[in-house]
Amino acid sequence: MSRSTDWQLPAEALHCDVLRAQGAGGQHVNKTESAVQLRFDTRVAGLPQPVLQRLLTLAGRRATANGVVVLKAQAQRSQAMNRTAALARLEALIEAAFELPTPRRATRPTRASVKRRLDDKAHQGRQKSLRRSRDAGD
Repeated sequence: MSRSTDWQLPAEALHCDVLRAQGAGGQHVNKTESAVQLRFDTRVAGLPQPVLQRLLTLAGRRATANGVVVLKAQAQRSQAMNRTAALARLEALIEAAFELPTPRRATRPTRASVKRRLDDKAHQGRQKSLRRSRDAGD
């Protein structure tokens, strides 16, 4: 699974449902169940806590309140290809969660960028003052 760790994707944490795909596709989409909904239970997965937090953050709306990540794949006409695509997306999501985010280093703006910003502010102020009517302040 991950190059940085020996963690393996447990089969008991995965649940796969098949359903009819949405959208265009003609009669085929109306009579075959080719879409796949993959449910990954993070409580059973045995992920380290920091990785679990990053995974749920990366999953966003795809994560339920009780920690289940739901992925739906329906782009292909084949159920097997959709299952493979959903598993690949899940593995990519978990792989991204294992990567440590690089800490932000605070930097200071350069002297030239500060000067440009202040010059631009002064220019905007002059433009606005020229737009004002002469007797508006009286």
